[in-house]
Amino acid sequence: MEQKLITIRPLIRKKYYQITNYEKQNSLFTIIIIGGSQGAKIFDTLINELLVKISKICSLKVAHQTSKKNTDFLEKFYKVNKIKNKVFTFDENLNILLKQSDLCITRAGASSLAELSLLKIPFIAIPLPTSKDNHQYENAKYYKDKGCCWVIDQQNFDKQRFEELLIKLSVKKDEYLTKKINLEKLNYKNTWNNVNQKLLEIFNEN
Repeated sequence: MEQKLITIRPLIRKKYYQITNYEKQNSLFTIIIIGGSQGAKIFDTLINELLVKISKICSLKVAHQTSKKNTDFLEKFYKVNKIKNKVFTFDENLNILLKQSDLCITRAGASSLAELSLLKIPFIAIPLPTSKDNHQYENAKYYKDKGCCWVIDQQNFDKQRFEELLIKLSVKKDEYLTKKINLEKLNYKNTWNNVNQKLLEIFNEN
C-alpha cells in the first residue's frame, strides 16, 4: 500500500485561536518567562537579575513561570525591586497571560513555540541543551530562519549581550517590529477553521 506523507501546522488548542483579537490591557512593557513548572537556574537566577536593570529604563511587568520551591524567592525579589509581577507554576489561562505580553523568554518545546507564533508574540528561545537529539534547538531554528524569534545558546550564555538585547527590545522598534510582522505573515491563514478543514480532507481521503 502506497504511503503518503502530509504536513500540517502544529495542533494547538482551540482557545488559542479564539483569543487572537484579545487586546492588551496596560501600557507596561510586559515580559513573560516560561521556564517550565520545574523551573531552571538560567530563568530564575540570571534573567530576573537583568530585568532589574531593564526596569530602570522602562516601566516593566513580569509574568514568571517557575517551580513551587522558587515562587516565594521570586515574588520577594520582584517586590523588593519594585517590579510589577505575577509568579506562577501553572495557569489554566496561560493563553491570556501570553496575549497580555510583549515579549516571551522561553524554552523551545514545539507546542509552546507554536502557541507563541499563533498569538504573534515575539520570543527569545533558550533551548534546553540536554533535549534529545537537540530537538528544542531545531524547533527554535525553524522560527529563527523565518525571522520570527531570537535563539540563545544556554551553554554560551553571555549575560552582557543578553542584557543589551533586552534593552533594545524594550523600546519595541525596528528588530522587534520586524519579528512581529514576520509572525503575522507566518500565521496569515492559520485559523481554527482552516486547520479543521485540512484535517477533514485528510480523514476523508482514507
